[in-house]
Amino acid sequence: MRRLFEFIRSLFWFLFPWLVLAAGVVILIPLTTEMPGQSYNGPFLALSDPEKVVRGRLQEHVEVLAGVIGERNMRHYDALNKTALYIQAQFGMTGLAVTDERYQVDDKVVRNLIASVPGNTRPEEFIVIGAHYDSVWGSPGANDNATGVAALLEIARQIVDGPSPRRTVRFVAFVNEEPPYFKTWGMGSSVHARNARLRGDRIVAMLSLETIGYYSDSPNSQFFPFHLGLYYPWTGNFIGFVANRESRDLLLRCVEVFRRNTRFPSEGLSAPAWVTGVDWSDHWSFWEEGYPAIMVTDTAPYRYPNYHDLHDTPDKISYDHLARVVLGLAKVVRELADAEERIGDATVPDRVQFVGFGLQPPA
Repeated sequence: MRRLFEFIRSLFWFLFPWLVLAAGVVILIPLTTEMPGQSYNGPFLALSDPEKVVRGRLQEHVEVLAGVIGERNMRHYDALNKTALYIQAQFGMTGLAVTDERYQVDDKVVRNLIASVPGNTRPEEFIVIGAHYDSVWGSPGANDNATGVAALLEIARQIVDGPSPRRTVRFVAFVNEEPPYFKTWGMGSSVHARNARLRGDRIVAMLSLETIGYYSDSPNSQFFPFHLGLYYPWTGNFIGFVANRESRDLLLRCVEVFRRNTRFPSEGLSAPAWVTGVDWSDHWSFWEEGYPAIMVTDTAPYRYPNYHDLHDTPDKISYDHLARVVLGLAKVVRELADAEERIGDATVPDRVQFVGFGLQPPA
């Protein structure tokens, strides 16, 4: 017994400095977890007839992208091109002209697809809504990220069907977000954000729609990196809004508008970009160029059991919830586009770094 006691005491003093260090890190990480407004916590009403129409369109997009086309990336180049053609056609059916942003990766031409609704009083200010249309190797990518593309197309329709916005709203379907192109010159959003900076585009807000279709009411269905579970619910039934410290104001505005207009649970986080998961999508590219940007997500691997695997199929998606979230996001975009006051400013970063994989930098 004495030996056991000595062992426990020795182990405690061995671990004590590390425990103190860990506690210090927890205390010192600059987080913003308190959001304006109240997250919805009541029962869901049945979808109205117009909402059912939206649900149907979202499901159709996901089933085409992840079911009919399936895995779409540089290893499945034909499928990647079929996806681009589908997105172009859907934008066209909404009444939007599409511009290609082409560049070369691994001796193949790839493209971002851009469709814009021009602003009527502040056309020089841009609200960018983006989602990547490629899927990771070995996955049909229903949640990641056919749901984001479906949301992009539907939000575009909602904006076109409404009054002309004050600011220009630019919808971009990005290619090559997934590895091995993530955070490289070959990443579509990196190409777009860099080109925007070189043109001098005044992007006052960017929303990245990333993996937004899986929800669960089961206890302990939600997980978190580091100590974030101290601040958030452990039931994976909410949509998340994520920003770095520099984009905190945009985050707070988006969460406030969403909560004011949408009966759906929501949470927000502003944290340093090095916190695991905070920069895991196309918003990272805009941060690198000094633009305010946030990610909208169901938290992906921290909730979704089929993240980045072959079982990420259309039947896993919660389409009623997806419709509610997308309609709420359309209202966020509308308010950002129509706000009379200034909503953000772009600043030039000291330097921009990219990790290279032998890819050809954009011209």
